[in-house]
Amino acid sequence: MLEPGQAAPKFSLPDADMRTVDLASYIGKKNVVLYFYPRDNTPVCTMQAAEFSDHEAEFDRCGCVILGISRDDCLSHAEFRDRHGLSISLLSDPEGEVCRQYGVILEKETEGVRHECVQRSTFVIDRKGVIRHAAYAVNPRHHAAEIYDVVRRLKKS
Repeated sequence: MLEPGQAAPKFSLPDADMRTVDLASYIGKKNVVLYFYPRDNTPVCTMQAAEFSDHEAEFDRCGCVILGISRDDCLSHAEFRDRHGLSISLLSDPEGEVCRQYGVILEKETEGVRHECVQRSTFVIDRKGVIRHAAYAVNPRHHAAEIYDVVRRLKKS
């Protein structure tokens, strides 16, 4: 598990429009809220993405961009975004490489079959590329507001 004070693992992933998004491109420019979620179009993941999208302008005023990552592919992300009117960037990590770097992959067993799943987790990364907040197994209800408080405090410091 990653902790505050550690350098954020760098990554490059495609977004819903298949454009590459690099964490490094935000270094020196913006703080980043990086949140991992299990699947597109599930009720809880939709609620979480909608809350972040609804408050995206507030995060932007604090010099912060929001990036969501799941193992779904770009086409699934595009359909999810368009169906629910989401404005935040959704990144595709089908092999789970970035998910593993951030320690958000869990192994579960369902009916005797082992499989991997993404643990809902959020990281706030500052302009220097340092993790300032790390939360694993988050409760998605009102999570965007909690993270906004973290971002606001980061802006003041």
